[in-house]
Amino acid sequence: MTAPADERPVDAAMLSAWLDHELDPAERARVDAWLREHPADAETVRRWAADRDALAAALQPQLAEPVPERLQRLVREHRADDGRRAAWRRVAMLAVFAAGGAFGASLMWALQRQAAPAAQLVHAPSGAPFAATSAAPEGWVQRAALAHRVYVPEIRHPVEVNVAEGPEGARAAQEQHLQRWLTKRVDVPVPLFDLSAQGFELVGGRLLPDEPDRPCAMLMYQHRDGQRVTVYLRKASTGVPAEFRYEREGDVGLFYWVEGRTGYALAGNLGREQLLALAQAIYAQQQGRR
Repeated sequence: MTAPADERPVDAAMLSAWLDHELDPAERARVDAWLREHPADAETVRRWAADRDALAAALQPQLAEPVPERLQRLVREHRADDGRRAAWRRVAMLAVFAAGGAFGASLMWALQRQAAPAAQLVHAPSGAPFAATSAAPEGWVQRAALAHRVYVPEIRHPVEVNVAEGPEGARAAQEQHLQRWLTKRVDVPVPLFDLSAQGFELVGGRLLPDEPDRPCAMLMYQHRDGQRVTVYLRKASTGVPAEFRYEREGDVGLFYWVEGRTGYALAGNLGREQLLALAQAIYAQQQGRR
């Protein structure tokens, strides 16, 4: 027997139903009140919504594609058939399998590459490894671009540890906490870069999933005019090319490289030269700590 609405627990299933507008008014009002009193659950739902919106935007070109001619032809061929009901069932099954395969392929394509051009060669900062040939960007670079798009627009919760809020005297302690936490979790040093000469101040950082069972870190910086950039740091996989490269994902530009055990990806909605100046500052500071 189903429990009364007011006795149903506000669990993940109910939060998901709330996000998808599947609850009746009484249940929705109860979840509204729950989220106001439980900020951790509210943050979880916000992240779900951000992931949903990012995926929807990434997959929109595939969802707008016309029905393949092969499927249309198959339908036409069976319209006059005496066993058209069976034929329609076969067509429907084929369409479901085709759509499922297309969706899966589209999802991986959107997350890993989303029609990205080959990485462009750039003049690397002095002393940086320089690519001799062009190559497609790594999947982690695509994840860096996606994370940038998801979190940069956030007003109240752009990062997990915010060093810009609170009294000025607490900033140094917050920065030390952020650096120690991310370094421990990512298993490579996560430095906090000084980009004040370029007009950017550190907002804070967050932990993100990278590969299975491996986290990565994202630092966010904000310019005095409100523009934000993110620095994605991860423990580099064995054999990953170390060359300094540039690519553009829509309106997001990225400079990325590998130094030692760490992969870096700087992302921003900036022009290439302005982004390069930031990448050079990061690279110089990273070299200075060696």
